[in-house]
Amino acid sequence: MPATDTCVRNARLADASAISRITQGYADEGIMLKRPVENIIEHIRDFFVADYNGRVIGCCAIAFYTVKLAEIRSLAVLDEFRSKGIGRLLVEKAEAVLTEEGVEEVFVLTLNPGFFSKMGYRQIEKEYFPQKIWRDCTNCPKLMACDEIAMVKTL
Repeated sequence: MPATDTCVRNARLADASAISRITQGYADEGIMLKRPVENIIEHIRDFFVADYNGRVIGCCAIAFYTVKLAEIRSLAVLDEFRSKGIGRLLVEKAEAVLTEEGVEEVFVLTLNPGFFSKMGYRQIEKEYFPQKIWRDCTNCPKLMACDEIAMVKTL
């Protein structure tokens, strides 16, 4: 299944359960924080989904921190569709929307720096993003032993 057969679109309320299931697999592996369906519904306008023949096979979200800084988060693809270019499509869509909004810099916290390096991101210290740390990281169980790598890209 090539990525060209996949449509990346804005998430709809009807996609919330699928997004929750996809991200839950990553949360079970300790790769991302759990996103209950209620939280996804509350933030549905922040999500994009990869749709393959009417099936949601991947997702990502954006979060704004300032008018010039945003984060791409909750990037997840079903196991059977990994390494097929779906993650790249999702990130490219998020970056296009952020560029349209006038965002100049986007960051990610990831356990897969190789993927983001190929997309033009460079590693940076997490402390560069105090907004992220105070808004999200203080509630993370890994706060004192964070193994995620911060990466940034100028848009």
